[in-house]
Amino acid sequence: MTLLTKPPAGASPTPSQPDPDTQPAADRGWFRAFLLRIHFYAGILAGPFLLVAAVSGGLYAMAPQLEQAMYSKELQVPAVTEPLPLSTQVKAAMDHADGDALVTVRPAPGPEDTTRVLFADASLGESQYRTLFVDPGTAEIRGDLPTYGSSGALPVRTWISNLHRSLNLGEPGRVYSELAASWLWVIALGGLLLWIERIRRKRTTKNTAPKPRPATGRARTVWLHGTTGTILLAAFLFLSATGLTWSENAGANVSTLRTALDWTTPTLKTSLTGPSSAAAGDHSGHGSTAASAELPAFDPVMFDTVTRIARADIISAPMIDIKPPAKPGTAWSVTETGREWPASASAVAVDPATGQITSRLDFDDFNPAAKLTRWGIAAHMGLLFGLPNQLALLGIAAGLAAMVGWGYVMWWKRRPSRGSARAFGRPAPRGAFLRGHWAGVLTAITVMVAVGLFLPLLGYSLLAFIALDTLVAEVKRRQRRHPLDTTAPGK
Repeated sequence: MTLLTKPPAGASPTPSQPDPDTQPAADRGWFRAFLLRIHFYAGILAGPFLLVAAVSGGLYAMAPQLEQAMYSKELQVPAVTEPLPLSTQVKAAMDHADGDALVTVRPAPGPEDTTRVLFADASLGESQYRTLFVDPGTAEIRGDLPTYGSSGALPVRTWISNLHRSLNLGEPGRVYSELAASWLWVIALGGLLLWIERIRRKRTTKNTAPKPRPATGRARTVWLHGTTGTILLAAFLFLSATGLTWSENAGANVSTLRTALDWTTPTLKTSLTGPSSAAAGDHSGHGSTAASAELPAFDPVMFDTVTRIARADIISAPMIDIKPPAKPGTAWSVTETGREWPASASAVAVDPATGQITSRLDFDDFNPAAKLTRWGIAAHMGLLFGLPNQLALLGIAAGLAAMVGWGYVMWWKRRPSRGSARAFGRPAPRGAFLRGHWAGVLTAITVMVAVGLFLPLLGYSLLAFIALDTLVAEVKRRQRRHPLDTTAPGK
């Protein structure tokens, strides 16, 4: 019988306690160790990004209610039973706009809502419009505010949206959100595999191990972290996938893939055929005139005519956008813009000269990918199912924020200064990736290269992690093989 004794201070690890950074090559557990290192590093480094994304995303989910409270004067009016003609409302806005070019009109979708008339304004940023809010019952101008995007976000929601998207730093800040979306699915799936492995190990030892005590301290934190992550896994994967479609680098690859697979969203044809329209649509710069670049003039009464024609065809949603011709040779367009289920995105084009429909786009004819894209984006924004959708996103955001917090707590309790190898189990060894079987390493490299080509920021950061982890492991190993003699002479 061999007696186990505690090694003296400074002694090398005994064979029964191998050092985590000196495991033999081709260790059967190399992939788990590598996965654990990735999960650990990604959680530590991407944690702040995920926390900001969770908090700002939760705020954005409840932004519609915040808008209604902050901008009640602009958005709400006493119930209107007999609204004025849309042309009268548009004319009042045009008179107030001081010559700004009208871009879009969004009639009041409900009896207590205002009509929005959007104008181009060079002083505003990209996708922003000067919006006048008109009382449909009196044609009174209730407000004058900038709005953003197709959702018509008002200033407070725009600020929250830019915080979520780019930390309000513009294009450079979008790196943060792309890193968060790129790593979220990796962390979530990796955590699931580790949680399954943890459960499997517990089951194999349940007959020999003593009866466990109630989980406390770090063990309870691990349980909360793993259980919450498993429950919210599908939600995290959904948010990661839909979030990547908005990113700069990965989003461009997603668009290229959708185009190659013919999964793009169809667009309404507004160009009117004929020699005159072809000339007007020429943007090459050769033979163009100042007159052809000007917006075509229109009578506000056309809004009444176009709306009536569209409503008699396929347009039935309460929330619509009516756009006059953007340039000579193009038609008016009426598009359903509501995002709630089961709202559609049907559209029609109307010739301003004849008042006839020249093109139509029925949402029922969209390909499945286009429909899923629209519904997925609406769900990500909290618009698809109204308040239940918003509350679900708020709960998911709270869960993600809590998981980031639990992750940091686990790391803090297991940090080397606390002697964590004895108290909480040995951490995964550094440099585990290169100590696996060559076939497994080659397969992992192939998968990582493929994912990195599609998600560039994920690929670059993952490559940096592997290089740093391997370098640190090699430095530590050499230090152990050739320790410096710091003992003073004569002692």
